Parts: sequence; structure tokens; C-alpha cells
Amino acid sequence: MCDLVARTGRLQQRYEAGFRLVAGCIPFKYKHSDESSDATSEKVVEVLMINSPSGPGLLFPKGGWENDETVEEAAVREAIEEAGVRGVLMDCLGYYHFKSKTLQDEFSPEGLCKAAMFALLVEEELNSWPEQSTRERRWLSIPEAAEHCRYPWMRDALEDGFSNWYSKKMMMSSGEEGQPTSDPSSLE
Repeated sequence: MCDLVARTGRLQQRYEAGFRLVAGCIPFKYKHSDESSDATSEKVVEVLMINSPSGPGLLFPKGGWENDETVEEAAVREAIEEAGVRGVLMDCLGYYHFKSKTLQDEFSPEGLCKAAMFALLVEEELNSWPEQSTRERRWLSIPEAAEHCRYPWMRDALEDGFSNWYSKKMMMSSGEEGQPTSDPSSLE
């Protein structure tokens, strides 16, 4: 049984100029490209996606940003609640606009949303988490994740936001001969 409880309801929800404010993340980790796990093997990035209880395709964890938390705290909370992962929240990947067909209310009658998406380096996968009864998690390569994204804006967050951010981080942390480092702590 999970000790954590997912937040529900809209009483604390933030809005700005007719947009419901949302926070989320693209959880990622490193996987060795071969069976050995020595320091010389190349590491491959995998991202974590979750299913949606309301339809096909996969999602990144995200949800409403509430009045009593920072956008960073909201992104971390959503990763724990929906995907059951904890880690190091890194940079903001960008802001993405989308329209929710199911979440229209008096403050956003058209269902407009603005999502702040972050990179999250996963350090722990929880055995139990608040939404585990309705969510399954899957680790995927970036191309696989792009193929399975339910929403175009999430694909943009992955391909433009995360991939560009990761490439820049690797360039900044490269070794003497321009080779990327495989040490995740160098990305912090």
C-alpha cells in the first residue's frame, strides 16, 4: 500500500490569462548500450512514459500547478504521483500550450493549458505510488517515446525541448577531445 496520496480537485489550481497552468517532466536515466556495465561502455538515454487511463498512447507525468507550490515542486509531485519516480529536477525544457477537451472550467472555459516541462534525472523507482492502480510505466528510447506520444505537444517537448537540452548539456560537459561524458552528475 502506498503512503503517498495524489492531490485531486481544482481548489488550488493556478490560472493565468485564461490558461490552466500545468507542470510536468520528462523522466530519464542512462542504460548501458551493451551487457557490460563498465565505465567504457556507451550509455544510452531512456525516458519514462506512463499510460493514460482515458485512452491510447503514452504520456509524460504532468498535472495542475497549485497555489501552495512552486512550478518545480509541482513537476516533482506529478512525477511521484503518476509515475512513481524520484530524482534530480534539472532545467526547464520550455512552455507548451495545448487544449484539454476534458478539463474545461469557469477559469478556462476553452480548456486552454500552458505546461512547464522539466528534465528529471531519475534516481529512484518507487515500488508503490499514488496512481499505480491506473498507471503503468515504460522505459523507452527517445525515438520509441516519440512514436508512442499521445499528444503532439508532448512529442515537441521530447524532440525539441528534451533532445536539444540534452545535446547542449553533453556539449558543455564533454571531455578534452569533445567526447561526451557518461557521468550523469556532470549534467547537474
